[in-house]
Amino acid sequence: MKPLGDSKAHFWLAQRMAQATDTDLVAAMEQAELSQEDWAEMVLECRGCDWTGGCKRWLDRHTDSLVDEAPEHCVNRARFQKLKKALEALE
Repeated sequence: MKPLGDSKAHFWLAQRMAQATDTDLVAAMEQAELSQEDWAEMVLECRGCDWTGGCKRWLDRHTDSLVDEAPEHCVNRARFQKLKKALEALE
């Protein structure tokens, strides 16, 4: 079994991915589209991801621009897409 990555580091990677994909996590929580348990599970999935180095490089290249979706290698890609679509539907 592969050991999980650092909790704090992956919390911030997931936060940065949400920002890069213009996924408003606060709004998602306020609209009951994302629970604390869901968020914790996303961070846990991130901690187990093998693409951490690539993720950091990808995020560093997208600090000043937003993208429509997370890269294919992101283990939370589908979750970010689902949250964005749910929030867009509420607008």
